[in-house]
Amino acid sequence: MRGYWRNPKATAETFAVDADGTRWLRTGDVAYVDSYGPGGLFFIVDRIKELIKVKGNQVAPAELEALLLERTDVADVAVVGVTIEGEEMPRAYIVRTPGSETSGEEIATWLEKKVSRHKRLRGGVAFTDVIPKNPSGKILRKILREKAKQEVGDRDPATSKLS
Repeated sequence: MRGYWRNPKATAETFAVDADGTRWLRTGDVAYVDSYGPGGLFFIVDRIKELIKVKGNQVAPAELEALLLERTDVADVAVVGVTIEGEEMPRAYIVRTPGSETSGEEIATWLEKKVSRHKRLRGGVAFTDVIPKNPSGKILRKILREKAKQEVGDRDPATSKLS
């Protein structure tokens, strides 16, 4: 890709040039490579916009979702960030499998054993009948972030630390 047709501003925002003069395309994806050189594979794991920043660490919702989907009592899941007392924390919205009566505490405790401290579901676990998605199946995180804010989040994060 050489750039955006007749849109130099978008082209400049999308491409970065390093010290060697190599052009890089900023896709907004979070990825890693298993090995450099011939045969190395890139793995796309999440989107930068969706990362949750917990005490200076970045948490990829897709990582937590993949772990939670390992459970037989979880039919679907979405993880979003919610601000509580001025700190962003992961919160899971879970659709239980039919007949399951598992608790949010049970799920959070199970996940704690599998992840680092900053990846724990300190924003809580909420159960829902359906995860909102667009027609192509992409999770509508904006809806869930708004729901989380209403349920447990700060109404005004800028002033929450002052009270």
